[in-house]
Amino acid sequence: MTRLSLLFTSVSAALAGSLALAQTSEAPAIADFEPVTDEMLQNPDPADWLMWRRTLNHWGHSPLTQIDRGNVGNLALVWTRPLSIGVQEGTPLVYDGIMYFPGPSDVTQAIDATTGDLIWEYRRPQPDDAAEYFPVPSINRNLAIHGTLLFDNGTDNYAYALDARTGEVAWETQILDYRRGAQHTSGPIVANGKVISSRGCEPEGGPEACVITAFDADTGEELWRTRTIPAPGEPGDETWGDIPYEERKHVGAWMVPSFDPELNLVYVGTSVTSPAPKFMLAGNDEQYLYHNSTLALNADTGEIEWYFQHVVDHWDLDHPFERLIVDTVVAPDPDDVTWINPRVRSGETRKVLTGIPGKTGVVYTLDRETGQFLWARPTIHQNVIEDINVESGAATVNPDTLFTAAGQERLVCPALTGGKNYPTGTYSPDTGLMYYPLQNTCSEMTSTSETPSPDDLYAVRGRDQIAPGERNVGTIEAIDVSTGATAWKIENRSGTTSLMSTAGGLVFGGDVAGRFRAYDASTGEVLWEVNLGSSVTGFPVTFEADGRQYVAISTGATPNSFGVTRLTPELRPGTANNLYVFALPE
Repeated sequence: MTRLSLLFTSVSAALAGSLALAQTSEAPAIADFEPVTDEMLQNPDPADWLMWRRTLNHWGHSPLTQIDRGNVGNLALVWTRPLSIGVQEGTPLVYDGIMYFPGPSDVTQAIDATTGDLIWEYRRPQPDDAAEYFPVPSINRNLAIHGTLLFDNGTDNYAYALDARTGEVAWETQILDYRRGAQHTSGPIVANGKVISSRGCEPEGGPEACVITAFDADTGEELWRTRTIPAPGEPGDETWGDIPYEERKHVGAWMVPSFDPELNLVYVGTSVTSPAPKFMLAGNDEQYLYHNSTLALNADTGEIEWYFQHVVDHWDLDHPFERLIVDTVVAPDPDDVTWINPRVRSGETRKVLTGIPGKTGVVYTLDRETGQFLWARPTIHQNVIEDINVESGAATVNPDTLFTAAGQERLVCPALTGGKNYPTGTYSPDTGLMYYPLQNTCSEMTSTSETPSPDDLYAVRGRDQIAPGERNVGTIEAIDVSTGATAWKIENRSGTTSLMSTAGGLVFGGDVAGRFRAYDASTGEVLWEVNLGSSVTGFPVTFEADGRQYVAISTGATPNSFGVTRLTPELRPGTANNLYVFALPE
């Protein structure tokens, strides 16, 4: 045996031993673990980051102030760790000084948040044929926590819970046979003891794969499931025209829900149908509920209390992204806001759902109790929505972007990668501004098929380009949640990625060229910057342990970052999956 062969054998044996340790009771336990309650999730300790966007309202904001505008320039690397192989879009969950990271391919790690030392690791077995059913089976964006358990969704289409102290499996419940096309790219939230999540759904799964589910956090018992495609006899059935129920496909909800405990409503966004061009279904004039919509679900029953459809989508411009829950004065400024409901009484305080829910980059503000349309405005260049009815909020599609037959080519803005995509915005209650990472893109898009086929998922293809009149791909825009006015806007040569705000007057965010920055939340000025070498693809978080504030971010490779990077060929970032943690010098 050669020296190289011996080396490979030793490494393989070490990895096998590590995997065995990760899935047995031999892993060290975390002592003095205080169970996480619903009250803690709904009002988390400032030191912790207990879920995807830290809070159930999806603000992505931390009240920590140790790192501020005056000292952020002194941030330094404290520790780093490599992450598992695969598409990397993870969010650290930090509780009482322990970081839990959802790595690609269902690898969960418990890490000492101050040192980076591994405490335990769980690697869920992966189906060998998962790639035959899902385009990107390895994505794992976030975890949830409740009691002594961590929750996630597996590539094998199981919801499962791990003991947060040891990494041992506490329960697992099958949602669907993974070969029936429901893919989990995001983890759940916990709403009053219910583990609630949604998923993408590939065409082979049909309408029964397009579901939002809730499980008992303690036992894993399924409590309810809600389909995003109506069946015959249900409200919305008629919006699919003459398309048989079993041929209605791909209304996914592949990002993370938000939750209002006071109203007991869960808010979920949905995706395009398959295929995207509606001439291939029942025609361009039908609605096809509930695609590209916001759904408000009763958290106890899963019943749809109200819905709002943003646009009938012919191009794969999904609307599944974060919904911000804010109580605010509603006073849209006509100089900045294109569409304002005339029934809005300017200056009135309302419970709203706001933000940029879809790839079009259009900001929507809705009444979150009723779904009433309040106002909307574009951000980046888009040409698919020609107008919005200011009373109902119904969008009129630009006829120049519609397909009526295979082989047609249309200039569509934004591109499939989206003016807004999975990289999140953030809201700061200190400034009253929401901040969004946006992309200036368009696509020469072609309709590829005449009839629906599982082999042609969206039935469109595109040649992406930077939007007309733009030189830079990325943008960060700060928008007043009350007035809709732009407070500041900065351009970035490369595509921009997820943001986080803090009470230290900062906004943290990255880009696909590998830069991670701290911005002044009031002006957008760059106060600190580091080159991480690879595209910043994860979600930033900040936390406190032993009296010290830390900032964490991860890098890697995703289909979206690859797509955006192609528009700036002079920038050549790496693709390594790594986790980085920074702090001020002690």
